[in-house]
Amino acid sequence: MPLLFGTAKFNEQEHLTIGGCDVVRLTEKYGTPLFVYDVAHIRERARGFKQTFNSLGVKNKVIYASKAFCCLAMYKLLEEEELGCDVVSAGEIYTAIKGGMSPENIEFHGNNKTKEELTYAVEHGVGTIIIDNFYEIDLLSAILKETGKQQNVMFRITPGVDAETHEYILTGQVDSKFGFDVTSGQATKALEKILADKQFVLKGVHCHIGSQIFSAEGFLAAVEKMLLILDEWKQTFNYTVDILNIGGGFGVKYTEADDPLEPEAFVKAIVSAVQGQCELLTYPLPEIWIEPGRSIIAEAGTTLYTIGSQKSIPDVRHYVSVDGGMGDNIRPALYDALYDGFLANRISSEATEAVRVVGKYCESGDVLIKNIELPPMNPNDLFAMTSTGAYGYSMANNYNRNLKPAVVFVENGVDKLVIRRETYEDLIALDCE
Repeated sequence: MPLLFGTAKFNEQEHLTIGGCDVVRLTEKYGTPLFVYDVAHIRERARGFKQTFNSLGVKNKVIYASKAFCCLAMYKLLEEEELGCDVVSAGEIYTAIKGGMSPENIEFHGNNKTKEELTYAVEHGVGTIIIDNFYEIDLLSAILKETGKQQNVMFRITPGVDAETHEYILTGQVDSKFGFDVTSGQATKALEKILADKQFVLKGVHCHIGSQIFSAEGFLAAVEKMLLILDEWKQTFNYTVDILNIGGGFGVKYTEADDPLEPEAFVKAIVSAVQGQCELLTYPLPEIWIEPGRSIIAEAGTTLYTIGSQKSIPDVRHYVSVDGGMGDNIRPALYDALYDGFLANRISSEATEAVRVVGKYCESGDVLIKNIELPPMNPNDLFAMTSTGAYGYSMANNYNRNLKPAVVFVENGVDKLVIRRETYEDLIALDCE
């Protein structure tokens, strides 16, 4: 049986349905490749974090990491579910506000925010700016002095915690481009500098140890280290934080081999750890913020492709080509990300064989799934690739001048186009003759 998520199931016609919508009909209407998002599943995952915090009676804020996937409709959905969002560019700020996100619920991250981006954030009332380095302290302070404003800020710390994840998505270790290092004393120096500047209203600290983390152990280690640092600052500077932002990175299920915790389990573990450390150190319990992105959106997304050519090399490999690839999902090529998939337009009882699913781009590395057991497939069959909701469309590109796919939200039998497919005119819209 294929790996299914959320509301996905097969109907009497043996077609995959998501959110009560037949994917065969969706592809007839919108074409392929096509991203389909299960809205009910998004809501369920978001509420899994938020409601668990509330049930534990802890002050909290659940902040969606926009980089996983964002568009106007996504921000509207987040506002409906009473989640905040984090952004890493002025473009994401612009989209979030246009989508209905309250500026005070926006948190601005990034290791190299430009003067223009910081000015844009201040002018548009972004609620919290996460300061990442000494350059930014001076830059933001100058902007605030020019505008005569104060700004709620936090600052990012690298606590020296390694998570069990890929090197490219590991961020909490000492050797990181993000944040102020603790061991060298940078974090303490940053604290002194920010506290001394009347333009800043320092609300707390932030850390993020990495992404696609399956157990709570890394977060518990980060909580312990962060509270020890905070307690030291309490003794030295008589400063206590209002907010402890423990970041995100909660893992999701891409294949049967993945076994992540549910959102509720992560929240309970983090809250218990913070409460325990605060009690041990006699430290005032801060508001707890987290930043789930992938863990809210990944499993809710399915990419639909049309099968095209196939190539069988005796005793070597059977290649199956689809009409998308690294232009709509670069993760397998970028860091060997693993995915699952299956035929979406019919259920086959025929014997399976090992195949390699590849894209249409002019690169040998354009491989979506290196090895998967599939039944014989025909041209124009539909292939569904699951858990593609995070970092698929958001990292999409126009390599080989291919068009970016459309994105559809489905819920209760209703489909809604939220991002239209690009046109050839879109491709040359920015070109100058």
